[in-house]
Amino acid sequence: MSYQERRSIVNLISTVLITTLYSAYMIQRFPEASAYSAEVFHFWGAFFLILIPVTIVAKVLIYIVFSIINTIATREEEPPITDERDKLIEMKSTTISLYVFTAGFLLAMGSLVVELPPSAMFIILICSGVVSEMVSDISQFYFYRRGV
Repeated sequence: MSYQERRSIVNLISTVLITTLYSAYMIQRFPEASAYSAEVFHFWGAFFLILIPVTIVAKVLIYIVFSIINTIATREEEPPITDERDKLIEMKSTTISLYVFTAGFLLAMGSLVVELPPSAMFIILICSGVVSEMVSDISQFYFYRRGV
């Protein structure tokens, strides 16, 4: 298995793990108020604004640990050069990921049209962001495995 394939798997697992742990922690703080109250909107705003730096910091730490463990285990370092194939795979996986997120965004807006509570829209947005990131990692793994 190549370095890029291992990196994709680590990114996939870390995405699921970080989001699950963060959501489990934050759901305990969900306010017991009306679905349209300011407290609920404040909760979802804080949820998103805190999720972003938490994810960034956790991914950087996980990536550093992965790089160290990978170097120790395989005696090979991260490839310093990315070639056209790597860039093409990244572009294809990013395109697929953006399509998935756009579909999720439209679904989230559609939930407001059919008069679901605003919490449904926020949950769909979070899920579409996580699923789009997972799709990006899976497609990168697939393209490295299959070839472009």
